[in-house]
Amino acid sequence: MFQKKYSLLFLLLSMFFIPSLKSQFYNLPNDHNFALLTEKALAEKDSSIHSGIKPYIHFFSKKYEYPSDTQKVFNGLKNKGASGLIFYKHLLRVEPKTEKFILRIDPLLNLETGKDLSDTSNTTLFTNTRGLIASGFIGNKVYFESIIAENQSVFPIYISNAAVTSSIVPGQGRWKPYKKTGYDYAFSSGFVSIQATKNLNIQIGHGKQKIGNGYRSLLLSDNAFNYPYVRFTKQWFKGKVQYTTIYSVFMNLTSASKVVNPNTERLFQKKAASFQYLSWNTTDFLNISFFQGLIWQAGDDRNQQHLSWQYFNPIIYTNLFAYGLDNKNNILTGLDAKLKLSKGLNVYGQLMLDDLNGTSWGYQAGINYFNALGLKNLFLQAEYNQVGKDSYQNPNSGGSDQSYTHYNQNLAYTPGHGQEFVFIADYKKKRVFANLRYNYQSVPLTSAAGDYSSYVNMVNARIGYLINPSYNLNTYLGLLYRTQNFSTFSLPNTQTNYIYLGFKTSIYNLYYDF
Repeated sequence: MFQKKYSLLFLLLSMFFIPSLKSQFYNLPNDHNFALLTEKALAEKDSSIHSGIKPYIHFFSKKYEYPSDTQKVFNGLKNKGASGLIFYKHLLRVEPKTEKFILRIDPLLNLETGKDLSDTSNTTLFTNTRGLIASGFIGNKVYFESIIAENQSVFPIYISNAAVTSSIVPGQGRWKPYKKTGYDYAFSSGFVSIQATKNLNIQIGHGKQKIGNGYRSLLLSDNAFNYPYVRFTKQWFKGKVQYTTIYSVFMNLTSASKVVNPNTERLFQKKAASFQYLSWNTTDFLNISFFQGLIWQAGDDRNQQHLSWQYFNPIIYTNLFAYGLDNKNNILTGLDAKLKLSKGLNVYGQLMLDDLNGTSWGYQAGINYFNALGLKNLFLQAEYNQVGKDSYQNPNSGGSDQSYTHYNQNLAYTPGHGQEFVFIADYKKKRVFANLRYNYQSVPLTSAAGDYSSYVNMVNARIGYLINPSYNLNTYLGLLYRTQNFSTFSLPNTQTNYIYLGFKTSIYNLYYDF
């Protein structure tokens, strides 16, 4: 009895006094703040991983699971009792000794409540997300993953306005009304990853991709809703060169046919897309990558795609040379690069070109600093983005919408166009964390009354505690301060002072900073 009590006390004390435990691998464009320990490990130790495309492929990156010495010490305790289940283990893990099979299931939660002190209606704001995430292996060649979640939310006014305007909860799909001012919405994703050969991976699923080393991406972001895709990834020269081809289907929220039959569900217009990404680790400290994205002509009035053989062409830039940048098939091209100045300091950037008219291009420049100022697990990041006002738009003015969008959301840069400065600070001490993000955005806009600009200043600060590192279950207290000013007197300036408390599984990114 004494030994059991001592073990339990030792386990509870370890929550506060042991080194931080690294989270387990999930094959998503993971939550930015909780992915920093992985990114730090890459910066310190690994030069063979192609970090410019996410989600990473487990079979090419098995080094991502770094169990700490402390984690090994507590293996015996983790497998016993409710304490281990709450603070260390997956909710359910199946791993038969006689079979090459692993299944793990975890809760997907986002229980957040708060108040916008600037809102005179005194409405209680909240998000109530309940779901599950499951993943596992079949043998040593197949990995699978699936997410399902149901949500109800009452958002701060600026997010609510965006949801009403676009008919989409940002990043999470269509909604229906919930009570008077709320939103009810659901989403799911999943995929199967097959390691066909040592150097060839094939993924089939429904989810998101992200290209780039920055907080934003000007080429392909995880900003929009999930979509069906097939992804082929091949490596050469001992992993120094990696080539990715993605085929996907996006959706315009416009009717797929001129006449909608009564008592039937409305179908939306589909548009096929293809992407190629060539990543080259030229040295241990320099990566240079090349990108081509193409939104093909959308479905006809029967929602049928008429694709030529070039859609299946996997060779980068050949479609660019064949069609050019002003073709009805919307082509976007770009470059991505990262330079390691030291084990803790990276600079990165992107160039994006959508057209040759002078207002359809963009660039990004940023710096990552790990163990900043000599303080372990202090992370600093500064990033500047500039995107021309005509970028990502529909090139086919006489036909269907082939803009670089999905579900009324941009597939790349979240604000759409304009200038942005982002500063991020994150600090982890054992299981305690604190992070701060500052955004400044200047976006030129046009209306019937003339041209004007929107200026957004946003500060989001949080402190929290990591409850279970196996699936990033954490609790936090935060404050979001946002102002939006306009250069025209016809629009009122707005302010948000949102103080919030949450309990969350931090697995994926949500971009509410716009």
